[in-house]
Amino acid sequence: MDFNRIKEKLNILADAAKYDVSCSSSGSNRKNTNKGLGNASNGICHSYSEDGRCISLLKILLTNHCIYDCAYCVTRKSNDIKRAAFKIQEVVDLTINFYRRNYIEGLFLSSGIFKDPDYTMERLIAVAKKLRLEENFNGYIHLKSIPGASDELMYEAGLYADRLSVNIEIPTVSGLKLLAPDKKHEDFAKPMLKVKNEIIRFKEERKLLKSTPKYAPAGQSTQMIVGATGESDKDVMYSANHFYKNFHMKRVYYSGYVPVSNDNRLPSIGTQVPMLRENRLYQTDWLLRFYGFSVQELLNAEYPNLDMDVDPKLSWALRNMQHFPVDVNKADISVLARIPGVGMTSVHKIMKARKFRKLDWDHLKKMGVALNRAKYFILCDSRHWERRDLDPQRIKGLILSTSYGKFRPQYSNQLSLFN
Repeated sequence: MDFNRIKEKLNILADAAKYDVSCSSSGSNRKNTNKGLGNASNGICHSYSEDGRCISLLKILLTNHCIYDCAYCVTRKSNDIKRAAFKIQEVVDLTINFYRRNYIEGLFLSSGIFKDPDYTMERLIAVAKKLRLEENFNGYIHLKSIPGASDELMYEAGLYADRLSVNIEIPTVSGLKLLAPDKKHEDFAKPMLKVKNEIIRFKEERKLLKSTPKYAPAGQSTQMIVGATGESDKDVMYSANHFYKNFHMKRVYYSGYVPVSNDNRLPSIGTQVPMLRENRLYQTDWLLRFYGFSVQELLNAEYPNLDMDVDPKLSWALRNMQHFPVDVNKADISVLARIPGVGMTSVHKIMKARKFRKLDWDHLKKMGVALNRAKYFILCDSRHWERRDLDPQRIKGLILSTSYGKFRPQYSNQLSLFN
């Protein structure tokens, strides 16, 4: 084995994989059997880079050769970059050797598309199959599904991978047509639908026959590039909501576009999407999945973009003051979940604690409620309700004037008016 060549390939193909952020590994319950290597029964031990990206997996491309010329992609065929490709056995050996040295907990494997989608998908599956059957590797494996791959290959992929994902890439059909005219949204949807149907089928079969193998136990995910085509936050989140509802996605990831080329169809180099916008999209995603909000409540024709100054729950509350104040000693769980500064952990604590006594400000603070935000929207066992005569704009200013965080420098200059 030429170790220098392997190292060169690793440098090229690991760097090319850094733009894919959908490498979360939680949700799998694959157990170690027959004294094999690794154990994904409790998910993966995560570590994160400063900008929030997962770095606990061996995250590489099988190759950065690609038959497509997508304007937003650094590995597009017209881009003059160093090209490389791993052999199947090289990826298997790297994964096992890195795992034995405790560098990684699993593998995240994607690829450029060479020859055709089925040929590429076959090689990705071959890596996972060798790891499982020949190396007895029980660690976490995440395979990127190739748009346009056949149903038969998607079926086989789910037998060996813990999670599968197809990147939808651009959230709107018109945006994809502009930047990647060779691709169609149907090519992304087809493997997603196959995976969804197989997951459902295997779960039903396991109810009848416990020996039924697990199929993609950590489910499937997707990723969207944000800011490449000027789409609104409404466009992004309506698309995400569609995939959650129709394809049973475990996660949708949002990746701010990083300008990599001078193309008049794209934002110019040096105008990277602010990390704050990504953060707001993830917060909105969380509200849809765990807090009972509908996407239409948070984003609509009147409010097509998220407020960068405050989180989406607070922004919604300021626009809907008719729902407040909420009495925390009487409101049901769905209403409590909509109070700014009250997370779901605090909601459940409130529901349990108020069985024994009425709650006041001190109780709420001890439960982890962020009173700097919540106090403007709640009533408790106290005669005092914070500034009930304030209008939404004034409340927003007072909250911002006492808020601190890593995104504070990106807040609006209007904040100075309330200092």
